[in-house]
This record gives sequence, C-alpha cells and structure tokens, in this order.
Amino acid sequence: MTQPFYISGATRIYPIIGDPIAQVKSPAGMTAAFVEAGLNAVVVPIQTSVDDVDDFIRTAGRTKNIDGIIVTIPHKFVSLTHCATATERARIVGSINVLSRNADGTWHGEMFDGLGMLGGIRSQGGDPVGKKTLLVGAGGAGRAIAQALLDADVSELAIFDVDAKRREELITRLQEFYGDRVKAGSSDPTGFELVVNATPMGMRPEDPFPVQVEKLSPEAFAACVITAPAVSPWIEAARKKGCRTSVGIDMYKAEQNLMLKFFLQALGNASTASA
Repeated sequence: MTQPFYISGATRIYPIIGDPIAQVKSPAGMTAAFVEAGLNAVVVPIQTSVDDVDDFIRTAGRTKNIDGIIVTIPHKFVSLTHCATATERARIVGSINVLSRNADGTWHGEMFDGLGMLGGIRSQGGDPVGKKTLLVGAGGAGRAIAQALLDADVSELAIFDVDAKRREELITRLQEFYGDRVKAGSSDPTGFELVVNATPMGMRPEDPFPVQVEKLSPEAFAACVITAPAVSPWIEAARKKGCRTSVGIDMYKAEQNLMLKFFLQALGNASTASA
C-alpha cells in the first residue's frame, strides 16, 4: 500500500515549465509516480514566459533542491541550450522535454515526446510499421514524433505546418538521416493510414481542425498530443468517421513511465558518483 505523501523541507522539487501551463498532467501524475517509487519528490507547475525562461533555468540550476525539470510548450528548443550534455535523439531533433542533473551539477537533456506518442498509439492498437503517415506540426513535439515515427519504420512521413519555413527546415534536417521517406505534406489526409497532430490546435474551442477531417479514411488511425480537452474536437470527429484513435493522455501515460525511469537513473548515477 502506498504511504501518504507529505511535503517537507526534505522534499525534492521537479518544476514543469511552460506557457500556458494549466493543461499539464505531470504535477499529479509524476508526483504520484515518484511517491510510488519511494521518493520524497513533487512536480510543481511553473508558468514562465519566453522572455523569462532562460533566467528561470539558470536560477533552477543554482537551486540545490531541484533535481530535474520537465519542459512543455514553448520552451523545448531553448532548454536544450542550457544542457552541458544531451542524448543523440535530443541533438538530432534539437529540443528536449526533460532535464536531469549530471554528477557535476550541470544539466543533461532528453526528449521523450516521440517515444511517448508511439507508446500511446500502440496502447490503442495502432501500429506505425509500414504506414503512410501524415504529421501536423514541426515544433518541439513534432520534431521528436517525426524522428520516432521514422525509427518505427513508417513507409512515408509527410510533414505539414502552417509555418512553411519551420516545416522545410525539419524536412531538410530529417532527410539527412532518413532520405526520401520524408516529404512535404498538407492539411489533406487523403491516402494516409496514420495521421498525427503534434500542434496545440484543439485546446481552444475556436481552433480549426489540424487536418481536413472530412477527407479522413475510416480505416486511418488518428493520434493527438492534446491532453485538455481529454478528447480534442478533431479526434472526436475522426471517431465519428470510424477511425481508431489515441489521445494525449495515452501519450502522456507512456511518456510518464519513460520520464520516471530517466529521473531514477539520474539519481542513481548521482549516488554512484558521490560514493
């Protein structure tokens, strides 16, 4: 039975930074996971602007009871610049969503959005292997999801973003590693077997759909990063078309397990280094 958790002066702190921040699930989910793992640690939501995020990360680096940081939109790119070390996956996509302490107190970065999306899709019976895939969004999450989908052997990845420059930069970057499997896409999902939304479109009632839902095939699988609302409007529309789907909370559950292992490993490495 899990013991009651009480915040004390010895509690370790893991901020999650973003703007907006009200939609995130990590404060409750990751704190519960820490407690289950026997750690006296809490995840705290911090809303910090693009103008202030550098100052926050520098201050967190000097704060002795902060052991890690979780990052959400729009800070995934700039956070990598504060890392002394990072995984190859993070370097390729140029963004991160978690930071942990190195033994010398500097930051180490990793990106789990892509692996989390794969876990969410698979948890709902989807399989990216061999699928002609459309990805909407070339931001921090989109970059990571693009790489993960390509590593998972989708047959083709078409990328669409309303920011054409950002889309082309990502396509050029990924073609260096994956060749002509990476192409430019549009909001038209005709012919695609897997359609993934990696944008915030759908968080607000007035948002447009990320794709032309009326052109979705009922046989297509539709996936989305959004956690609030729990079922985004376009996923609801895709379900009415007969599509199988995964939602942001499916991605989050898979990603939470990856983040927990990442932070536990960092604590283990720190203990070994200090022994």
